[in-house]
Amino acid sequence: MSLKDQINADIKAAMLAKEKEKLTALRAIKSMILLAETEKGAVEEISEDAEMKLLMKAAKQRKDSADLFREQGREDLADKEQGELDIISNYLPKQLTEDELKAEVQKIIDQVGATGPQDMGKVMGAATKAIGGKADGKTISAMVKSLLS
Repeated sequence: MSLKDQINADIKAAMLAKEKEKLTALRAIKSMILLAETEKGAVEEISEDAEMKLLMKAAKQRKDSADLFREQGREDLADKEQGELDIISNYLPKQLTEDELKAEVQKIIDQVGATGPQDMGKVMGAATKAIGGKADGKTISAMVKSLLS
């Protein structure tokens, strides 16, 4: 079942259960998928990789918004964004732990043959492709920096 089909099924279930918050988050994901499918030059069905990128983008937006609202003392809005983030996270692949991430990045460093901080670009390119939706870009970058130093 594709992500789009899963979202549609979950939207129906949320409507029947009258879960407003879940429905809002699911509709936002569906909207992002539909926009990606109707972009100029896009294929009819977007790839699974593109779906994961959309979900990561949506999750990052919610996380950033929640952090910003907390800084401004708007806990009500921060809680709303956090709730949507939790729902979106259910569709993302399981995130790597710090130890798993360190092992993956070390393996990539060995494959690329990186020796120091000057090779960070090569390692980040390979790491972003390999680890993709399993870890946040900032987390990957911080791990690469620490291992190359």
